[in-house]
Amino acid sequence: MAFWRRFLQRDGSDALAACTALDVGTEFAKALVFEIDDAAHGTVRGVGRKRQGLAHMQSGTVADIAAVVDNCAVALQEAEEMAGFRPAQVVIGIAGELVKGFTTSHTQERKRPDQPIGEAELQRLMDGVQREALREAERAITWETGLPNVDVRLVHAAVTGSTIDGYAVTNPVGFKGRHVQISIFNAFAPLVHLGALQSVASQLDLELLAIVAEPYAVARCLGGEQVQQTGALFIDVGGGTTDVALVRQGGIEGTRMFALGGRAFTKSLADRLDLPFGRAEQLKIDHARGIRVDRADEVAAIVAEDVAVWSAGMELVLEELSGRDLLPGRIYLCGGGSRLPEVPAALSEAGLVKRLPFARPPEVQVIEPDEVEAIRDATKLLVDQQDVTPLGLAYQAIEMAAEEAPLDAALRRVLRAMKV
Repeated sequence: MAFWRRFLQRDGSDALAACTALDVGTEFAKALVFEIDDAAHGTVRGVGRKRQGLAHMQSGTVADIAAVVDNCAVALQEAEEMAGFRPAQVVIGIAGELVKGFTTSHTQERKRPDQPIGEAELQRLMDGVQREALREAERAITWETGLPNVDVRLVHAAVTGSTIDGYAVTNPVGFKGRHVQISIFNAFAPLVHLGALQSVASQLDLELLAIVAEPYAVARCLGGEQVQQTGALFIDVGGGTTDVALVRQGGIEGTRMFALGGRAFTKSLADRLDLPFGRAEQLKIDHARGIRVDRADEVAAIVAEDVAVWSAGMELVLEELSGRDLLPGRIYLCGGGSRLPEVPAALSEAGLVKRLPFARPPEVQVIEPDEVEAIRDATKLLVDQQDVTPLGLAYQAIEMAAEEAPLDAALRRVLRAMKV
Protein backbone atom coordinates (compact mmCIF):
# COMPACT_ATOMS: atom_id res chain seq x y z
CA MET A 1 0.00 0.00 0.00
CA ALA A 2 2.79 2.38 0.73
CA PHE A 3 3.58 2.94 -2.94
CA TRP A 4 0.50 5.24 -3.16
CA ARG A 5 2.12 7.51 -0.61
CA ARG A 6 1.92 11.29 -0.90
CA PHE A 7 3.09 13.75 1.71
CA LEU A 8 0.97 16.34 3.46
CA GLN A 9 2.57 19.71 4.12
CA ARG A 10 0.01 21.05 6.61
CA ASP A 11 2.55 21.55 9.38
CA GLY A 12 5.64 22.01 7.23
CA SER A 13 6.94 18.47 7.81
CA ASP A 14 7.35 15.74 5.22
CA ALA A 15 5.20 13.23 7.13
CA LEU A 16 1.54 12.42 6.59
CA ALA A 17 0.11 14.24 9.62
CA ALA A 18 -3.62 14.34 8.86
CA CYS A 19 -6.00 12.94 6.30
CA THR A 20 -9.67 12.47 5.42
CA ALA A 21 -11.37 9.09 4.93
CA LEU A 22 -14.40 9.21 2.64
CA ASP A 23 -16.82 6.30 2.46
CA VAL A 24 -19.09 6.99 -0.52
CA GLY A 25 -21.81 4.54 0.44
CA THR A 26 -25.15 3.79 -1.18
CA GLU A 27 -27.11 5.13 1.80
CA PHE A 28 -24.69 7.67 3.30
CA ALA A 29 -21.60 9.62 2.39
CA LYS A 30 -19.42 9.39 5.50
CA ALA A 31 -16.33 11.49 6.21
CA LEU A 32 -13.72 11.17 8.95
CA VAL A 33 -11.03 13.78 9.59
CA PHE A 34 -8.16 12.33 11.59
CA GLU A 35 -4.60 13.01 12.69
CA ILE A 36 -1.67 10.56 12.53
CA ASP A 37 1.04 10.67 15.20
CA ASP A 38 4.67 9.57 15.02
CA ALA A 39 3.79 6.14 16.44
CA ALA A 40 1.54 5.41 13.43
CA HIS A 41 -1.65 5.77 15.45
CA GLY A 42 -4.65 7.84 14.44
CA THR A 43 -7.08 10.09 16.30
CA VAL A 44 -10.45 10.91 14.75
CA ARG A 45 -11.15 14.63 15.25
CA GLY A 46 -14.21 15.12 13.08
CA VAL A 47 -17.13 13.05 11.76
CA GLY A 48 -19.72 13.95 9.14
CA ARG A 49 -22.39 12.16 7.17
CA LYS A 50 -25.07 12.95 4.59
CA ARG A 51 -27.80 10.64 3.32
CA GLN A 52 -27.60 9.90 -0.40
CA GLY A 53 -30.63 10.21 -2.67
CA LEU A 54 -32.18 7.06 -4.08
CA ALA A 55 -30.85 7.83 -7.57
CA HIS A 56 -27.38 9.00 -6.53
CA MET A 57 -25.81 5.56 -6.06
CA GLN A 58 -26.58 2.19 -7.59
CA SER A 59 -25.26 -1.05 -6.06
CA GLY A 60 -22.34 0.69 -4.40
CA THR A 61 -21.23 2.68 -7.45
CA VAL A 62 -21.68 6.36 -8.30
CA ALA A 63 -24.67 7.00 -10.58
CA ASP A 64 -24.80 10.82 -10.38
CA ILE A 65 -21.39 12.45 -9.89
CA ALA A 66 -22.69 15.98 -9.25
CA ALA A 67 -25.19 14.83 -6.61
CA VAL A 68 -22.62 12.63 -4.87
CA VAL A 69 -20.12 15.51 -4.81
CA ASP A 70 -22.75 17.71 -3.13
CA ASN A 71 -23.49 15.04 -0.53
CA CYS A 72 -19.80 14.44 0.17
CA ALA A 73 -19.22 18.19 0.49
CA VAL A 74 -21.86 18.39 3.24
CA ALA A 75 -20.32 15.43 5.11
CA LEU A 76 -16.82 16.88 4.71
CA GLN A 77 -17.83 20.33 5.93
CA GLU A 78 -19.41 18.82 9.05
CA ALA A 79 -16.29 16.75 9.81
CA GLU A 80 -13.87 19.60 9.11
CA GLU A 81 -15.78 22.09 11.28
CA MET A 82 -15.79 19.58 14.11
CA ALA A 83 -12.05 18.92 13.71
CA GLY A 84 -11.10 22.56 13.28
CA PHE A 85 -8.88 21.93 10.24
CA ARG A 86 -9.07 20.67 6.66
CA PRO A 87 -6.61 18.00 5.46
CA ALA A 88 -5.50 18.29 1.85
CA GLN A 89 -5.63 14.56 1.11
CA VAL A 90 -8.27 11.86 1.08
CA VAL A 91 -8.57 8.08 1.02
CA ILE A 92 -11.76 6.89 -0.71
CA GLY A 93 -13.35 3.45 -0.56
CA ILE A 94 -14.61 1.64 -3.65
CA ALA A 95 -17.27 -1.07 -3.81
CA GLY A 96 -19.47 -2.72 -6.43
CA GLU A 97 -19.86 -6.12 -8.07
CA LEU A 98 -17.24 -5.41 -10.73
CA VAL A 99 -14.49 -4.58 -8.22
CA LYS A 100 -12.34 -7.72 -8.23
CA GLY A 101 -9.83 -8.39 -5.49
CA PHE A 102 -7.63 -11.46 -5.28
CA THR A 103 -4.17 -12.58 -4.28
CA THR A 104 -1.92 -13.88 -7.03
CA SER A 105 1.09 -16.04 -6.18
CA HIS A 106 3.88 -16.70 -8.64
CA THR A 107 6.74 -19.12 -8.09
CA GLN A 108 10.01 -19.04 -9.99
CA GLU A 109 12.55 -21.84 -10.02
CA ARG A 110 15.99 -20.26 -10.09
CA LYS A 111 18.65 -21.82 -12.31
CA ARG A 112 21.44 -20.73 -9.95
CA PRO A 113 20.13 -21.19 -6.41
CA ASP A 114 23.58 -20.62 -4.93
CA GLN A 115 23.54 -16.98 -6.10
CA PRO A 116 21.92 -14.30 -3.87
CA ILE A 117 18.67 -12.82 -5.15
CA GLY A 118 19.11 -9.31 -6.52
CA GLU A 119 16.78 -6.33 -6.94
CA ALA A 120 16.42 -6.86 -10.70
CA GLU A 121 15.45 -10.51 -10.28
CA LEU A 122 12.87 -9.62 -7.62
CA GLN A 123 11.30 -6.99 -9.85
CA ARG A 124 11.09 -9.43 -12.78
CA LEU A 125 9.21 -11.87 -10.55
CA MET A 126 6.82 -9.15 -9.36
CA ASP A 127 6.26 -8.01 -12.93
CA GLY A 128 5.15 -11.54 -13.81
CA VAL A 129 2.72 -11.61 -10.89
CA GLN A 130 1.14 -8.28 -11.84
CA ARG A 131 0.71 -9.09 -15.52
CA GLU A 132 -0.93 -12.41 -14.65
CA ALA A 133 -3.27 -10.68 -12.19
CA LEU A 134 -4.30 -8.06 -14.76
CA ARG A 135 -5.15 -10.75 -17.33
CA GLU A 136 -7.25 -12.60 -14.74
CA ALA A 137 -9.17 -9.44 -13.80
CA GLU A 138 -9.82 -8.56 -17.45
CA ARG A 139 -11.18 -12.06 -18.11
CA ALA A 140 -13.47 -11.96 -15.06
CA ILE A 141 -14.91 -8.49 -15.73
CA THR A 142 -15.33 -9.15 -19.48
CA TRP A 143 -17.22 -12.37 -18.71
CA GLU A 144 -19.51 -10.70 -16.14
CA THR A 145 -20.34 -7.64 -18.23
CA GLY A 146 -20.57 -9.47 -21.56
CA LEU A 147 -18.70 -6.55 -23.11
CA PRO A 148 -15.40 -6.97 -24.96
CA ASN A 149 -12.41 -4.76 -24.20
CA VAL A 150 -13.62 -3.31 -20.90
CA ASP A 151 -10.98 -0.86 -19.69
CA VAL A 152 -9.83 -2.40 -16.40
CA ARG A 153 -7.61 -0.44 -14.03
CA LEU A 154 -5.67 -1.31 -10.90
CA VAL A 155 -7.27 0.14 -7.76
CA HIS A 156 -4.52 -0.81 -5.36
CA ALA A 157 -1.95 -3.52 -4.70
CA ALA A 158 -0.09 -4.86 -1.68
CA VAL A 159 2.48 -7.58 -1.12
CA THR A 160 0.95 -10.20 1.18
CA GLY A 161 3.88 -12.60 1.48
CA SER A 162 7.09 -14.04 0.08
CA THR A 163 8.89 -17.34 0.59
CA ILE A 164 12.15 -18.96 -0.46
CA ASP A 165 12.06 -22.75 -0.58
CA GLY A 166 8.99 -22.64 1.65
CA TYR A 167 10.48 -20.31 4.29
CA ALA A 168 8.76 -16.96 4.83
CA VAL A 169 10.95 -13.87 4.37
CA THR A 170 10.07 -10.18 4.50
CA ASN A 171 12.68 -9.23 1.89
CA PRO A 172 14.07 -11.90 -0.49
CA VAL A 173 17.01 -9.73 -1.64
CA GLY A 174 20.33 -11.26 -0.56
CA PHE A 175 18.94 -14.73 0.14
CA LYS A 176 19.94 -17.87 -1.72
CA GLY A 177 17.53 -20.63 -2.73
CA ARG A 178 15.86 -22.39 -5.63
CA HIS A 179 12.14 -21.64 -5.37
CA VAL A 180 11.04 -18.03 -4.82
CA GLN A 181 7.35 -17.21 -4.36
CA ILE A 182 5.77 -13.75 -4.20
CA SER A 183 2.09 -13.19 -3.31
CA ILE A 184 0.42 -9.88 -4.15
CA PHE A 185 -3.13 -8.76 -3.44
CA ASN A 186 -4.61 -6.69 -6.28
CA ALA A 187 -7.95 -4.96 -6.61
CA PHE A 188 -9.15 -4.04 -10.09
CA ALA A 189 -12.20 -2.10 -11.29
CA PRO A 190 -13.58 -0.81 -14.59
CA LEU A 191 -12.34 2.66 -15.48
CA VAL A 192 -15.90 4.06 -15.34
CA HIS A 193 -16.15 3.26 -11.61
CA LEU A 194 -12.65 4.35 -10.73
CA GLY A 195 -12.94 7.52 -12.81
CA ALA A 196 -16.15 8.55 -11.04
CA LEU A 197 -14.43 8.50 -7.64
CA GLN A 198 -11.43 10.35 -9.03
CA SER A 199 -13.83 13.03 -10.28
CA VAL A 200 -15.46 13.24 -6.85
CA ALA A 201 -12.08 13.86 -5.19
CA SER A 202 -11.11 16.43 -7.82
CA GLN A 203 -14.36 18.38 -7.53
CA LEU A 204 -13.99 18.41 -3.75
CA ASP A 205 -10.53 19.95 -4.24
CA LEU A 206 -8.79 17.09 -2.42
CA GLU A 207 -5.63 15.26 -3.40
CA LEU A 208 -6.46 11.58 -3.83
CA LEU A 209 -4.05 9.62 -1.68
CA ALA A 210 -5.56 6.23 -2.54
CA ILE A 211 -8.71 4.45 -3.62
CA VAL A 212 -9.07 1.26 -1.58
CA ALA A 213 -11.36 -1.75 -2.02
CA GLU A 214 -13.58 -1.55 1.05
CA PRO A 215 -13.56 -5.25 2.02
CA TYR A 216 -9.75 -5.13 1.98
CA ALA A 217 -9.80 -2.08 4.27
CA VAL A 218 -12.17 -3.76 6.73
CA ALA A 219 -10.11 -6.96 6.83
CA ARG A 220 -6.88 -5.06 7.40
CA CYS A 221 -8.15 -2.87 10.23
CA LEU A 222 -9.07 -5.90 12.34
CA GLY A 223 -6.31 -8.12 11.03
CA GLY A 224 -4.44 -8.82 14.26
CA GLU A 225 -1.88 -11.57 14.62
CA GLN A 226 -4.44 -14.16 15.71
CA VAL A 227 -6.81 -13.34 12.84
CA GLN A 228 -3.97 -13.45 10.31
CA GLN A 229 -2.81 -16.86 11.50
CA THR A 230 -6.16 -18.60 12.04
CA GLY A 231 -7.99 -16.88 9.18
CA ALA A 232 -11.39 -15.22 9.06
CA LEU A 233 -14.18 -14.03 6.80
CA PHE A 234 -15.08 -10.33 6.90
CA ILE A 235 -18.58 -9.44 5.68
CA ASP A 236 -19.68 -5.81 5.30
CA VAL A 237 -23.45 -5.61 4.71
CA GLY A 238 -23.80 -2.11 3.27
CA GLY A 239 -26.67 -0.23 1.73
CA GLY A 240 -26.19 -1.35 -1.87
CA THR A 241 -23.71 -4.20 -1.72
CA THR A 242 -22.39 -6.91 0.54
CA ASP A 243 -18.59 -7.00 0.55
CA VAL A 244 -16.68 -10.12 1.57
CA ALA A 245 -12.97 -10.60 2.29
CA LEU A 246 -11.28 -13.95 2.96
CA VAL A 247 -8.20 -13.98 5.17
CA ARG A 248 -6.40 -17.30 5.06
CA GLN A 249 -2.82 -18.51 5.61
CA GLY A 250 -1.60 -15.18 6.91
CA GLY A 251 -2.91 -12.87 4.19
CA ILE A 252 -5.97 -11.57 2.35
CA GLU A 253 -6.67 -14.21 -0.27
CA GLY A 254 -9.55 -12.55 -2.07
CA THR A 255 -12.51 -10.18 -1.97
CA ARG A 256 -15.91 -10.38 -3.58
CA MET A 257 -18.94 -8.10 -3.68
CA PHE A 258 -22.54 -8.69 -4.70
CA ALA A 259 -25.32 -6.18 -5.22
CA LEU A 260 -27.63 -6.96 -2.33
CA GLY A 261 -27.67 -4.93 0.85
CA GLY A 262 -29.79 -2.98 3.28
CA ARG A 263 -31.50 -0.82 0.67
CA ALA A 264 -33.01 -3.94 -0.95
CA PHE A 265 -34.48 -4.94 2.43
CA THR A 266 -36.01 -1.48 2.82
CA LYS A 267 -37.46 -1.47 -0.71
CA SER A 268 -39.05 -4.85 -0.06
CA LEU A 269 -40.72 -3.56 3.10
CA ALA A 270 -41.90 -0.42 1.30
CA ASP A 271 -43.38 -2.38 -1.62
CA ARG A 272 -45.04 -5.14 0.37
CA LEU A 273 -46.41 -2.94 3.14
CA ASP A 274 -47.27 -0.06 0.78
CA LEU A 275 -45.19 2.45 2.74
CA PRO A 276 -43.01 5.42 1.80
CA PHE A 277 -39.32 4.50 1.59
CA GLY A 278 -38.39 6.62 4.62
CA ARG A 279 -41.05 4.99 6.81
CA ALA A 280 -39.95 1.52 5.68
CA GLU A 281 -36.33 2.38 6.51
CA GLN A 282 -37.32 3.42 10.03
CA LEU A 283 -39.33 0.21 10.49
CA LYS A 284 -36.27 -1.82 9.46
CA ILE A 285 -33.99 0.08 11.86
CA ASP A 286 -36.45 -0.27 14.75
CA HIS A 287 -36.80 -4.00 14.02
CA ALA A 288 -33.01 -4.36 14.04
CA ARG A 289 -32.84 -2.58 17.41
CA GLY A 290 -35.49 -4.83 18.93
CA ILE A 291 -38.07 -2.04 19.21
CA ARG A 292 -41.67 -3.19 18.91
CA VAL A 293 -43.07 -1.80 15.63
CA ASP A 294 -46.44 -1.64 13.91
CA ARG A 295 -47.27 -4.84 12.02
CA ALA A 296 -44.25 -6.42 13.71
CA ASP A 297 -45.04 -9.97 12.59
CA GLU A 298 -45.33 -8.91 8.95
CA VAL A 299 -42.08 -6.93 9.16
CA ALA A 300 -40.24 -9.88 10.71
CA ALA A 301 -41.58 -12.30 8.07
CA ILE A 302 -40.60 -10.02 5.16
CA VAL A 303 -37.11 -9.41 6.54
CA ALA A 304 -36.64 -13.15 7.09
CA GLU A 305 -37.60 -13.91 3.49
CA ASP A 306 -35.23 -11.24 2.15
CA VAL A 307 -32.36 -12.42 4.34
CA ALA A 308 -32.92 -15.95 2.99
CA VAL A 309 -32.34 -14.57 -0.52
CA TRP A 310 -29.27 -12.70 0.73
CA SER A 311 -28.00 -15.91 2.35
CA ALA A 312 -28.30 -17.76 -0.97
CA GLY A 313 -26.16 -15.07 -2.62
CA MET A 314 -23.67 -15.27 0.23
CA GLU A 315 -23.44 -19.03 -0.23
CA LEU A 316 -22.46 -18.60 -3.88
CA VAL A 317 -19.82 -15.99 -2.98
CA LEU A 318 -18.30 -18.11 -0.23
CA GLU A 319 -18.25 -21.17 -2.46
CA GLU A 320 -16.36 -19.20 -5.10
CA LEU A 321 -13.95 -17.70 -2.58
CA SER A 322 -13.20 -21.02 -0.89
CA GLY A 323 -11.64 -22.61 -3.97
CA ARG A 324 -12.79 -25.92 -2.40
CA ASP A 325 -10.39 -25.43 0.50
CA LEU A 326 -11.62 -25.17 4.07
CA LEU A 327 -13.11 -21.85 5.10
CA PRO A 328 -12.02 -20.24 8.40
CA GLY A 329 -14.14 -20.86 11.45
CA ARG A 330 -14.62 -17.20 12.29
CA ILE A 331 -16.86 -14.59 10.62
CA TYR A 332 -16.72 -10.85 11.40
CA LEU A 333 -19.74 -8.73 10.43
CA CYS A 334 -20.06 -4.97 9.98
CA GLY A 335 -22.13 -2.48 8.01
CA GLY A 336 -25.61 -1.14 8.70
CA GLY A 337 -27.27 -4.36 7.49
CA SER A 338 -25.44 -6.43 10.07
CA ARG A 339 -27.70 -4.93 12.76
CA LEU A 340 -30.55 -7.15 11.58
CA PRO A 341 -30.54 -10.18 13.91
CA GLU A 342 -31.53 -12.42 10.97
CA VAL A 343 -28.19 -11.78 9.24
CA PRO A 344 -25.81 -13.38 11.78
CA ALA A 345 -28.42 -16.10 12.36
CA ALA A 346 -28.40 -16.95 8.64
CA LEU A 347 -24.61 -17.33 8.65
CA SER A 348 -24.87 -19.78 11.54
CA GLU A 349 -27.71 -21.77 9.98
CA ALA A 350 -26.90 -25.50 9.97
CA GLY A 351 -27.85 -26.10 6.34
CA LEU A 352 -25.58 -23.32 5.06
CA VAL A 353 -22.67 -24.55 7.17
CA LYS A 354 -23.08 -28.10 5.87
CA ARG A 355 -23.18 -27.01 2.22
CA LEU A 356 -19.96 -25.01 2.52
CA PRO A 357 -16.46 -26.30 3.36
CA PHE A 358 -16.35 -25.28 7.02
CA ALA A 359 -14.39 -27.60 9.28
CA ARG A 360 -16.72 -26.60 12.12
CA PRO A 361 -19.66 -24.23 12.56
CA PRO A 362 -18.24 -20.70 12.35
CA GLU A 363 -18.27 -18.23 15.20
CA VAL A 364 -20.11 -15.10 14.04
CA GLN A 365 -19.19 -11.79 15.66
CA VAL A 366 -20.38 -8.26 14.89
CA ILE A 367 -17.46 -5.79 14.84
CA GLU A 368 -17.72 -2.73 17.05
CA PRO A 369 -15.91 0.49 16.02
CA ASP A 370 -13.75 0.49 19.15
CA GLU A 371 -12.19 -2.81 18.04
CA VAL A 372 -10.40 -1.15 15.11
CA GLU A 373 -6.69 -1.16 15.78
CA ALA A 374 -4.53 1.93 16.10
CA ILE A 375 -7.37 4.50 15.91
CA ARG A 376 -8.88 6.47 18.80
CA ASP A 377 -12.21 8.24 18.38
CA ALA A 378 -11.93 11.58 20.14
CA THR A 379 -15.45 12.55 18.97
CA LYS A 380 -17.19 9.58 20.67
CA LEU A 381 -19.58 9.53 17.71
CA LEU A 382 -18.41 6.32 16.02
CA VAL A 383 -20.61 3.81 17.82
CA ASP A 384 -22.36 1.91 15.02
CA GLN A 385 -21.39 -1.08 12.86
CA GLN A 386 -21.62 1.09 9.75
CA ASP A 387 -18.77 3.23 11.10
CA VAL A 388 -16.28 0.36 10.78
CA THR A 389 -15.76 0.83 7.03
CA PRO A 390 -14.64 4.50 7.16
CA LEU A 391 -12.40 3.57 10.10
CA GLY A 392 -10.89 0.85 7.90
CA LEU A 393 -10.15 3.46 5.23
CA ALA A 394 -8.52 5.66 7.85
CA TYR A 395 -6.40 2.70 8.92
CA GLN A 396 -5.13 2.43 5.33
CA ALA A 397 -3.84 6.00 5.49
CA ILE A 398 -2.08 5.18 8.76
CA GLU A 399 -0.40 2.19 7.11
CA MET A 400 0.76 4.43 4.28
CA ALA A 401 2.31 6.81 6.79
CA ALA A 402 4.50 4.01 8.13
CA GLU A 403 7.99 3.38 6.77
CA GLU A 404 7.89 1.76 3.34
CA ALA A 405 8.92 -1.91 3.37
CA PRO A 406 11.48 -3.16 0.79
CA LEU A 407 8.89 -5.30 -1.01
CA ASP A 408 6.48 -2.35 -1.23
CA ALA A 409 9.26 -0.23 -2.75
CA ALA A 410 9.98 -2.95 -5.32
CA LEU A 411 6.27 -3.24 -6.16
CA ARG A 412 6.02 0.53 -6.59
CA ARG A 413 8.86 0.44 -9.13
CA VAL A 414 7.19 -2.40 -11.04
CA LEU A 415 3.87 -0.55 -11.19
CA ARG A 416 5.58 2.63 -12.35
CA ALA A 417 7.22 0.68 -15.18
CA MET A 418 3.89 -0.96 -16.12
CA LYS A 419 2.07 2.41 -15.86
CA VAL A 420 -1.10 0.80 -14.52
